[in-house]
Formats: sequence, C-alpha cells, structure tokens
Amino acid sequence: MTNTTESAVLRSVPTGLFIDGRWRDASGGATFPVNDPATGEVLVRVADATVADGTAALDAGVAAQSDWAATPPRERGELLRAAYELITSRTDELALLMTLEMGKPLAESRAEVAYGAEFFRWFSEEAVRVSGRWSTAPNGATRLLTMKQPVGPTLMITPWNFPLAMGTRKIGPAIAAGCTMVMKPASATLLPLLALADLLRECGLPDGVLNVITTSSTGAVIEPLIRDPRLRKLTFTGSTEVGRTLMEQASQQILRVSMELGGNAPFLVFGDADLDRAVDGAMLAKMRNMGEACTAANRFYVHESVAKEFSRRLAERMGALRLGRGTEDGVDVGPLVDEKSRDKVSALVDDAVSRGAEVLVGGRVLDGVGWFYRPTVLSGVPADARLVREEVFGPVAPVITFTGDEEAVRLANDTEYGLVAYLFTSDLSRALRVTEALEFGMVGVNQGIVSNPAAPFGGVKASGVGREGGCEGIEEYLETKYVGIAL
Repeated sequence: MTNTTESAVLRSVPTGLFIDGRWRDASGGATFPVNDPATGEVLVRVADATVADGTAALDAGVAAQSDWAATPPRERGELLRAAYELITSRTDELALLMTLEMGKPLAESRAEVAYGAEFFRWFSEEAVRVSGRWSTAPNGATRLLTMKQPVGPTLMITPWNFPLAMGTRKIGPAIAAGCTMVMKPASATLLPLLALADLLRECGLPDGVLNVITTSSTGAVIEPLIRDPRLRKLTFTGSTEVGRTLMEQASQQILRVSMELGGNAPFLVFGDADLDRAVDGAMLAKMRNMGEACTAANRFYVHESVAKEFSRRLAERMGALRLGRGTEDGVDVGPLVDEKSRDKVSALVDDAVSRGAEVLVGGRVLDGVGWFYRPTVLSGVPADARLVREEVFGPVAPVITFTGDEEAVRLANDTEYGLVAYLFTSDLSRALRVTEALEFGMVGVNQGIVSNPAAPFGGVKASGVGREGGCEGIEEYLETKYVGIAL
C-alpha cells in the first residue's frame, strides 16, 4: 500500500492529456491504470487518448511551430535553464514517482533525475550556438550562405525504463532548435513526463510547443500522426522490432527519423585487466536499472586466465544485493517492470542452464508479490544459448571465456546490434586496437557507464540511426538550407 507521502505525490501529478497548454480528459473519457510493479497495486488512472486526441495534439504543434521557430534562441535557452533548476529543486518528488511506477530504488531514481535534468542544462547552452557559414564560390562569382532552421513538428515516443531522462533527451534539443512536439510516453511509466510537462508550463513554455498524449492503444493513435503530411520528424527509443515498423511507416512521408533501438552489449575483460576495477564496472554496466537498459552489459567475455576469479568476485557482489520495493531503505534491486518481463528473464536463464550453463548465484524468481528476479551470474554459457543472442533486460550476467584478442572482438561483433561495448585492459595499445575493431556506436574503456549529456549517444547496425546528446544532438532537429547569392 502507498503511504501518506506517496499518495500526496501521486495526487500532485496531472493525469490528463496536455494539449495546447491545457490539461484535458481524453475525448472518449476513457482511462487506463498505472501499476506499482513491486505490489501490483494500481497507483493512478490516466487519460486514454483516442485518434482524435492525437490529431488535436498535432494540430496544436503545427499551429505553434511558426512562432516558436521565430523565438530568439536565448529565450529558448533560458527557458530550458529555468526548467533545469526547477527539476533539480523537485528531485525527491520526481524520483518517488519514478520508483513507484517503474520499481528502481530511490537512489537510482534520484540519479536519473539529475541525469535527465542535465540534458536541459546542456541544450540551454547549445540553443545559442546553432550556426551556419558564409563562403565564396570557387569561381568567385557568387557567395554561398548556409543556414540552419528547425525541422518542424516532431513526434516523440519514449520507453518505460528511463521515463524522465528519455524525455528530456528528446525535448531538450527540440526546444533549443525551435521545434514543436507531440510526446507519447510508454504506458507503463508516464507520470514523470506528465509532471515534466506541467513543470515546463510553469516555466513559461508557450502553448502548443509541447503536447503530451497517453494511450493504451499506441499503434492506433500514433500511426495516423506518422502518416500526417504536417509531421516532419519522428524520434523513437525502444525495441528494434518496433523501430523497424515505425521506420516503414515514416518512409511514406519521408520523415526525418532518429531511432535509439535495442542492444546486446559485450563486456570484455582481458587477462591484464585490473579485476577490482572490472568487477566494479560490471556491476554498473549490468545492474543499473536492474539490467533493464539498452546499454546494460549482456554478454561477459572474459579471458580464460582470469575468468574463474572474475566470475567468483562478480557472483559474490551480485549475491550480496538486497531485493525489495524501491522505496524501502537499503534496497539495491527493485522489481522488473511487469510479469511478462520477469518471465522472459526466467525463460532465458532456464534455456542457458538446460544447455549446460552453471548457476553461480541467483537463477530464480523471488517468491512473493511483485515481479522480482534474483541477480544471477552464469558460467560456462554455450554459444547457442538464447541469452547470447537476445537482449536479456534483467539482472543476469552470463560469463563466456575467450583465448585471444581477435576471438574476443569476433565474439563481441557477432550480433545484429551495435549500441555499446565495454572493455577492460591495462594496455593502452590494446584498448585502442580493440575499440577501433568493435562495431558499436559507443565504447566504454575501463568504465561501466558511458551515458553523458555532453556526449553523442547512439548505435550502429540494428541499434538505430542518429545521435542524442552532445553537440550532435541538436543537429537531429535542424535542417540545412543553402542560399546562393549572385554578386
């Protein structure tokens, strides 16, 4: 059951649709529940948008686009800076919302609030740095002017695992660039984004610039928007399977797309690695968000000379973690987001064990209510195990040995995904050689977290297109216009 503080925070969040600067019910009056994954309890009910509501949100964005694009960059930047300050001041409330509906421990939720807020601070500074260029044509007869302009109305679809940060990572550059938005958060975790929309309204964001629709019928509501000729961009974070479908739909209108899709991150530990540092990095890369992250280490390739000791230390650390409801003191690991997710993790572990893998720690569901799975380390995992190919999205670390650098790289690259890889070594030359050979958009060298608002986040191959964050992030929301001027 929620306590008094939790109930008060839940009551403070709007539960309607945010369209054209106002909160309203869904046109049909329908709602759907948001549940606590630790207990199964219904936390609140939120508006269930219809196709008509989605169209109304896009109408508002289209109507606001011209004036918003003409707003001085400094004003857009100052608004983002004010929102950054307000988010930071409300860390505890936002973190509690996140923990209640997503399950992660409060310490992790507070860290996400800080991380998410940083995108607003970063892009508040980038807003005034959008620039073009002026040059002389090679023949000297004309002058070449290149300018950057907002892409235009943008549809944003965010995942459930980082409900605030995945929103700010898209909203921040769009505001900075001068684009209006229709945001559709994941139905399982949407309260932080509803709170964020209200916070931006409080900061003075003009009506219609950001519109937020919540729905239990994502495909039915979203597809008409993607096919609407007034929409100019689609940005999505989620599974590769859904991303492929959205890209097919977006191709009909030749939409600008940004896709941050699935991952199958390898974690390489070479024989000369500092094992204490490697285990610390493994805990970060694996257990952040209970392993429910596209950047989570999914396959641990460890040199045969250190594999036994690395596995022992990792199992010891994983086995010491305390499971429980994220709001409780001392809890390290919360529940997975829903029953389906927990059952998938369990099935992947059972498959690996049936093929010969050994369970060093964990390997089973936690008895009782909620969608908990014990932190797990497996050794001797065969190459044909499903969890070598599939994204686990849970607290499971399969350890596989290798004998040489070339084999490690080959195993790491043997996947359709290419989001992030991690490697631990004391040899700088090896680090550079392996980094260049890895087919991934991001590489962590001797560290287990790569995400940083000041750096470009994104992958290659089936892990997506485009980048979020860094100076590259705002470019995704800008078009280049060339003007030739005769003398």
